[in-house]
Amino acid sequence: MSTAAVPARTGQVLADLLPASRVRDAALVLGGAALTGIAAQIAVPVPGSPVPVTGQTFAALLVGTALGARRGLLSLMLYAVAGVAGMPWFAEGGSGAGAPSFGYVLGMLLASAAVGALARRGADRNMWRMAGTMLLGEAVIYAVGVPYLALATGMSAAAAVAAGLTPFLIGDLLKAALAMGALPTAWKFAGKR
Repeated sequence: MSTAAVPARTGQVLADLLPASRVRDAALVLGGAALTGIAAQIAVPVPGSPVPVTGQTFAALLVGTALGARRGLLSLMLYAVAGVAGMPWFAEGGSGAGAPSFGYVLGMLLASAAVGALARRGADRNMWRMAGTMLLGEAVIYAVGVPYLALATGMSAAAAVAAGLTPFLIGDLLKAALAMGALPTAWKFAGKR
């Protein structure tokens, strides 16, 4: 038997390298929700903004990319539903749908599905495509989060952009840089590029 690496099939994400079962899928969905909830607790307040810098968005995008669109979306749905139901695992231990930053949670649902779909097309196997995938995911999160922030707080669109987008751009570039190294490297270690 040859020990040479076998290329991954088109349409696979990292989670598909594990033996397939419903138990695996359930564990991955639960694990993705838990990872996002834990990462949300890494929070740094931003002066002048009701939205902190967190590890939540990075985790949500990694979950979507590693698990694929369906499992990633289910993970983020579980995360959102549990948080709305009172589990204190939104940013800074928050819960409920009333926070001005809840729109970002909704955006993460869509973003996890989008980056998961791109990962199924191989976007997680190349550094530059992975960076683009992460930036697209961040754009989806902002496309929902910033308007929600404006509506929830009564801010103007310009004020919501200044408070809910601009302060986070450098961090988003750093997240994209981390992901562009992490996921392609994971595929290399798996020997399935």
